[in-house]
Amino acid sequence: MLFRSRKRGGKAASGAVAEPASTESLEELLGEIDRLSAARSANADPEVDRRVLSARHRAGLAMVSREGPRARHPVPDRDRLGTRPVPEVRREELSPQVLRGAILNRGCLLVRGLIDPEQATEFRDGINRAFEAREAARASEPAADGYFEEFVPESRYDLGLERFMVSDPNGMWIADSPRVTADLFGLLDRAGFLELVTGYLGERPAISVNKSTLRRVKADPDADYSISFWHQDGAFLGQVRALNLWLSLSRCGDVAPGLDLVPARLDHIVPTGTEGAVFDWSVSQAVVKETARDAGIVRPVFEPGDALLFDELFLHATGASPEMTETRYAVECWFFGPSAFPAEYPPLAS
Repeated sequence: MLFRSRKRGGKAASGAVAEPASTESLEELLGEIDRLSAARSANADPEVDRRVLSARHRAGLAMVSREGPRARHPVPDRDRLGTRPVPEVRREELSPQVLRGAILNRGCLLVRGLIDPEQATEFRDGINRAFEAREAARASEPAADGYFEEFVPESRYDLGLERFMVSDPNGMWIADSPRVTADLFGLLDRAGFLELVTGYLGERPAISVNKSTLRRVKADPDADYSISFWHQDGAFLGQVRALNLWLSLSRCGDVAPGLDLVPARLDHIVPTGTEGAVFDWSVSQAVVKETARDAGIVRPVFEPGDALLFDELFLHATGASPEMTETRYAVECWFFGPSAFPAEYPPLAS
């Protein structure tokens, strides 16, 4: 059985659930993902989307349980990065070697046109339908089939508290929408991004359910912009092999909230939880300024389809200011090497 319903708070919440079968090898599961993905590309079907999401979770479980040698990053190429504060390339210039060189030099790489702008806009429409379906489900109203179904992982994982924290008007886990998950993997595969991540991490990656999020952030002129939400994800991820995809689906950084970042390679976690920090894992403005020094703080302007790539040591925050009036749409998706996957996070195979 691939799917079942699980009761939460007296109501049945239906979603993709991994029911591990001991006879399923990783190779069989990856083959199932390929077959189902090919079938849904020819004819989109909510039931196929549910099945492939379940197969990705079962394959992810098999990937992270495998023992083997620790993978290696590629040899860095530092010769194509130019002199911009934030290294920047077009999609056709992107390679695992260039990406590694950028991260080692400046902590990140900005990729212009990773996704075609028209495809980015189309995917943004799917995000809106997913948010609408979630609101309909909360109101016990009918919604578009497959756009929102609360993901239920294998029983070893407990997502209750984290689901409460992410379930706000600005965010939704990708895995809570079988349709959007399938669309995203298809989009990234066609762009060559999944192959790139495999080359960068040295192994076929998996994403984590609770670190892969759809974002719809509205500008708030009344927000307190003195509050610091700066952070390095490594402050709570531990020892991992990771690459984060921050994919913009609308223009942001000037008319809508974007990203503030320190374009410098850090080899450690800077002090967290000091005076002025919001959480025990976040970084105060004072520490950010001291850390940035000559690199400064940069707020790039993104167009639909542009992406920022970085790892768990990169220091960044949402970049917003009172004059912004538009809504920012983005996807944040953390890819991990299965040989160093965070144990408490449910995986989905790429």
